[in-house]
Amino acid sequence: MMRARWCVVALGLVTALPALAQDKPLWEFGLGAGSLRVPDYRGSADGTTYVAPIPYLIYRGRLLQVDREGVHGDIFRGERVKLDWSAAAGIPAKSRTGGARAGMPDLDATLEIGPSLEIRLHRDELKQREWSLRLPLRAVAATDLRHSQGAGWVFAPNLHLDAKRLGAGWEGSLAFGPMYATEAYHDYYYEVAPGFATATRPAYDAKRGYSGSRATLTLTRRLDGYWGGGFARYDTLSGASFADSPLVQKKESFMVGVGVAWVFAQSGTRVNAP
Repeated sequence: MMRARWCVVALGLVTALPALAQDKPLWEFGLGAGSLRVPDYRGSADGTTYVAPIPYLIYRGRLLQVDREGVHGDIFRGERVKLDWSAAAGIPAKSRTGGARAGMPDLDATLEIGPSLEIRLHRDELKQREWSLRLPLRAVAATDLRHSQGAGWVFAPNLHLDAKRLGAGWEGSLAFGPMYATEAYHDYYYEVAPGFATATRPAYDAKRGYSGSRATLTLTRRLDGYWGGGFARYDTLSGASFADSPLVQKKESFMVGVGVAWVFAQSGTRVNAP
């Protein structure tokens, strides 16, 4: 999904159960700065580095949560199984002169939203580490805020390790797994319509199916009124159903981002939260 975990700096952690609940503020807010290096799209040889102010926002509501895994909310929570909804965003990309998409329409920002089933596989209470299987299914829309269009569906099952005690106050997570998507999603990024075909860029119609695999590592630390964090993501398109598209220039890509924030405001209302 972005591809990019950006502006809220992250995508939210909700694997804890009531036994690990703590008394925390309903919301926390801060401001900081972040840097993100991201390819124009998965398979692109071009990329952009963003450096910008970022908000730090935590919200621990019952139906809505905002945290280091993004925006999401519980639909059902059991002892080992949880169903929630989640949202993510992808960064827009210009069609660069001389690039693979030269002369083609720009790629708009994307919004993804949908349900996710989470199954807890193993928990180590002493080390505060937990393995889970996550099965997110999201509908995708592309928009420039003036108009929007549907861009298919994405299914990204993954194994997720959440580690709350890495030492020196650090927490982290590791997720890895395959991706699958509909033809509409693949067409948005990898189709070459006949009107945009050239001598070096033949017409291409993407197919649905396997979208490659990815692994994502995150690290965060909270110290007094300050927060710091970062993430790295590795993507491979080897074997993807669109791997032979003329718009795929690289089968492997990396994304990295870091951020720091000063947390200066919080709610007086307290809630029991992970």
